[in-house]
Amino acid sequence: MTELRCKVLIIGGGPGGYVAAIRAGELGLDTVLIEDGRFGGACLHVGCIPSKAIIHAADAAHALTDPLALNAIGLTLTAPTLDFAKTIAWKDAIVARLATGVGALLKKAGVRSLRGRATIVDGKSAIAHADTGDQKIACEHLVIATGSEPAPLEALPFDGVDLLSSTEALALTKVPETLAVVGAGYIGMELGMAFAKLGAKVTIVEALSRILPLYDEELTLPVARRSADLGIGTILGAKALGYAEGALRVAGADGAETSVAAEKVLVAVGRRARTSGFGLERLDLTMAGPFVRIDDQCATSMRNVWAIGDVTGEPMLAHRAMAQGEMVAEIIGGEKRAFDHRAIPAICFTDPEIVAVGLSPEAAKAAHGEVLVGVFPFRANGRAMTKQADEGFVRVAARADNHVVLASTPSAPASPNSRRRSRSPSKWARGSRTSPARSTLIRPRARRSTRRR
Repeated sequence: MTELRCKVLIIGGGPGGYVAAIRAGELGLDTVLIEDGRFGGACLHVGCIPSKAIIHAADAAHALTDPLALNAIGLTLTAPTLDFAKTIAWKDAIVARLATGVGALLKKAGVRSLRGRATIVDGKSAIAHADTGDQKIACEHLVIATGSEPAPLEALPFDGVDLLSSTEALALTKVPETLAVVGAGYIGMELGMAFAKLGAKVTIVEALSRILPLYDEELTLPVARRSADLGIGTILGAKALGYAEGALRVAGADGAETSVAAEKVLVAVGRRARTSGFGLERLDLTMAGPFVRIDDQCATSMRNVWAIGDVTGEPMLAHRAMAQGEMVAEIIGGEKRAFDHRAIPAICFTDPEIVAVGLSPEAAKAAHGEVLVGVFPFRANGRAMTKQADEGFVRVAARADNHVVLASTPSAPASPNSRRRSRSPSKWARGSRTSPARSTLIRPRARRSTRRR
């Protein structure tokens, strides 16, 4: 078995891992990155990027089949046709192009990238079961960036044919006539609305009393209205019992059983951290439930062992992982950094979209007492009206005593990224922006404008 030595060893090549590796390489740190799948991780290959491509295609298709909206601006069109296999091929081409870019950035930064499964030996070494054979890698710093995977349901085990995770749903080459979505979180609502716009008859089953339960209800009401307008059926307070012969069995809030016709079932009840299969149990780490516990520098309970991204818990967001990965690389490189979790934006790509950063008004009141809340509807905004996208509103919450902004939460079609004003380039370089979004270009450009390494 050959042996390598490096300053930084990163296990996991998703958004957190590859960004950490690139930044470490830029700082001159000898870095090795191990990934058992494809560099770019779930976000690039089976999550953020492909889902947004499908959502865009669905929006484009639906815009051509909305006679009321078209007639209002004087357009009359014949019914368009959809070749969904071509849509998927277009999506795959985008993913492939971005994956090539990730590989090029890693190479440019001088990162040694190994494709294969990693097995941790201890806090200073791991074995890479790579394409070229097994290699033992000794390191000074170990970074765990293994990400997450779709959470299964015992009653609906994934089979990749009828019972789908988001991974398989994003690879369908034909729009199902009927689709049941179990789980009304952001994944279920985003894909459920997209497939409804593509022509599927969609029914959403949610165990709780409303959709998007992680967002406050005021933000989700426009989404619920739009969902109904799209003809999506919603069964709340319900439990999925099983699937057979094209029907999903559901127990309602009153306990009564019913069946939902479903050519396919998307199980979208959340994601779980990947903490098994790579020797994590060999480390003496303090856990926070199923997640690796970290401090505000992403340091674990073991010296020079770090953890970033979904493996550390909520919020499971690609841009959070990226910001953490960059920060850890800079700390290892000798910089003083700490992660500020108060202003991590989250975006839900439903229709209308929801962007939330900071506290909900209720949480702000609990933490800071009197709070000022301002709400402005897009129905009174000229630009929103001229784009026929006037559903939703912008809401800002601030402390009453000093007017410090505690939250900014647009709920609107194609919501803008929440952002702070009067930021220097160095602060822009370290800020957190939603991903995927055009504003993610700001970070690298801002860093270069300040001539930081």
